[in-house]
Amino acid sequence: MSPIADEPADLHTILARIAEALERLAPPRTESSAQPSANAYVWNIEEKTLEPVPEVACIGLELLKGIDRVRDQLVENTARFAKGLPANNALLWGARGMGKSSLVKSAHAALVAAGASDLVLIEIHREDIATLPLLMKRLRGDERRFLIFCDDLSFDAADASYKSLKAVLEGGIEGRPANVLFYATSNRRHLMPREMLENERSTAINPHEAVEEKVSLSDRFGLWLGFHHCSQDDYLAMVTAYAQRYGLVGEGLREAALEWAATRGGRSGRVAWQFIQDWAGRLGKTLHSAA
Repeated sequence: MSPIADEPADLHTILARIAEALERLAPPRTESSAQPSANAYVWNIEEKTLEPVPEVACIGLELLKGIDRVRDQLVENTARFAKGLPANNALLWGARGMGKSSLVKSAHAALVAAGASDLVLIEIHREDIATLPLLMKRLRGDERRFLIFCDDLSFDAADASYKSLKAVLEGGIEGRPANVLFYATSNRRHLMPREMLENERSTAINPHEAVEEKVSLSDRFGLWLGFHHCSQDDYLAMVTAYAQRYGLVGEGLREAALEWAATRGGRSGRVAWQFIQDWAGRLGKTLHSAA
């Protein structure tokens, strides 16, 4: 057979080899937002993928007692974002166990249930904050709206990843994508331990400027929501709401709840929930919704 007759077959072979070589050289395929049907993910930095969460662990907004003002503010801010309107990054700071992370998850769930099907919640772990620019890049241009959520965010003296967070939130050359909002919870208002700020102030040539860089991180959050220790009335309202929700109202509930808080050394939403779990066990009931 003549060389001319062999040429098409040889050409096909060469093109196939080139395609295989390009396939091997190409970076692994990644997903910008994973399955469109999911509305919650966890950012997996090892695989550089978004892992869908089949069911987010959250409670109804109506069960979050004693935080009415901050609840309404966060829901309103999130609802505006879901509609494509301007909204602020939010820092939920303050007392432990008062529903900071629960509020973020519950607000998202409530809005999705109300029809905001394109609102997606993505959790990023504290130790992966340095990869936030990569995650933002993945989400830029997607038609959906993304809430990136980091629980218990704080930084220690040797941790410089807060600079990446500052740049991503407001200071980067590209800026924060219009379809992304960042929510964080922390026990610290300025995300840095007090001793770290005081050490910077005492050793710097210009103490004010040394502290300013670290304090300015929290300034990148346009919405600050403070959570404070609850009163006895608020604590009992939380317990009662849980008890009614799960059909656990019974004699001695109030007294047992107060005794439980006394043994824990304080009152909070977390303490109320822990008591309800104990109370349900005493009654021999499971924590399923009451009919």
